[in-house]
Amino acid sequence: MPLPPIDTLNADRLHVRAVRADDLADLMAINGDAEVTRFLPYATWQSPADGQAWLERMNTLVATGSAHQLVIVRNADHRVVGTVLLFKFDAGSRRLELGYVMGRAHWRQGYTAEALRAVLSHAFGPMRIRRIEAEVNPANEASNRLLRTLGFTHEGFLRERWEAKGACYGVNVYGLLATEWPAATA
Repeated sequence: MPLPPIDTLNADRLHVRAVRADDLADLMAINGDAEVTRFLPYATWQSPADGQAWLERMNTLVATGSAHQLVIVRNADHRVVGTVLLFKFDAGSRRLELGYVMGRAHWRQGYTAEALRAVLSHAFGPMRIRRIEAEVNPANEASNRLLRTLGFTHEGFLRERWEAKGACYGVNVYGLLATEWPAATA
């Protein structure tokens, strides 16, 4: 069974929707920033060709029915300011993983939390997801703090989990259950 579809999710200052080819210019400004991609497992984009290759990978992943690549769009100017990836959907267990990126110009403004609250509410509501997991580099203090703020529980540390950009690193593992979500938003 494929991951249930997602239409546009609305929040106060932004909306979240599926990525499109015409988003690549805005995404280049985000993923072309080495500080933004510092903790991501892929290289900083150097050219529009990198963005096109990424979009093709995301479209292939989405076509499997196990993922949704979404963008965070600011309502004020309709600019893409970040992304949300729902992936590794396991229909039998009703679980998936969460990843996200926010452009540096929009850090510390609450956009990521606002977008993730909309996504999590939809995932735990209409999509009937039971469990959402996230892995975060311990050095990424802002992301670790954000997940705890959203109600995720730190469930452990996986040593040398990933090898990317010439280095091995461990990750903090977080989980959030549907039964915990209403309490986290109260």
